[in-house]
Amino acid sequence: MKEVIYEYDPAAALTDPETIAIFMNDAFETGDPAHIAKAIGIVARAKGMAELAKESGLSREQLYRSFSENGNPTLKNLLKVMRAIGLDLTTRQHVQP
Repeated sequence: MKEVIYEYDPAAALTDPETIAIFMNDAFETGDPAHIAKAIGIVARAKGMAELAKESGLSREQLYRSFSENGNPTLKNLLKVMRAIGLDLTTRQHVQP
């Protein structure tokens, strides 16, 4: 008997602001721009691309393109989207182990 494997969509698990914040903190901790852009795209899908496009002033196509694994959003667009999804960028001192 073949085992059925389903695609997992992490956007389905991002149902509240706290979970989204934890998800994004983990993404930013990687320091990988492609991973961060993709994570923002996942959060954008969880929130709804059409609504996010309206709130950020960016087109849906621009959101999909900029916040994919191969995307390279401008700082201006990153800040617009972060604000629209209810998150702020903050800083903390990086301590070397």
